[in-house]
Amino acid sequence: MGRTPPHPDPGEFDLQRVLEAIVDPVRRIIVVQLDASSADIKCGGFDISVSKSTATHHFKVLREAGLIRQYYVGTARMNALRRNEVDQVFPGLLDALAVSAARVPGELNADR
Repeated sequence: MGRTPPHPDPGEFDLQRVLEAIVDPVRRIIVVQLDASSADIKCGGFDISVSKSTATHHFKVLREAGLIRQYYVGTARMNALRRNEVDQVFPGLLDALAVSAARVPGELNADR
């Protein structure tokens, strides 16, 4: 395993856990930013206004729910949206999240 943290297999994805992960506005921002990006994003590369330790917690929740994959490039921990796997298990969920974020852009920033 090395430094790469564990990730659930798509067969282990749980709807309750996924919904609890994306109910938090900071975690929704992370998912939406990953979805909009053409490349994976390092932990410090997100536009979120929380402390490093709080961000680490949010990434862990998203990873354990199966929404993101984390891996290292040198010393940077990278984040990738597991869109294909999430779409297979929960079709339309990420699209709905993206549409919601586009419809009410300030909504995701309201709790920051």
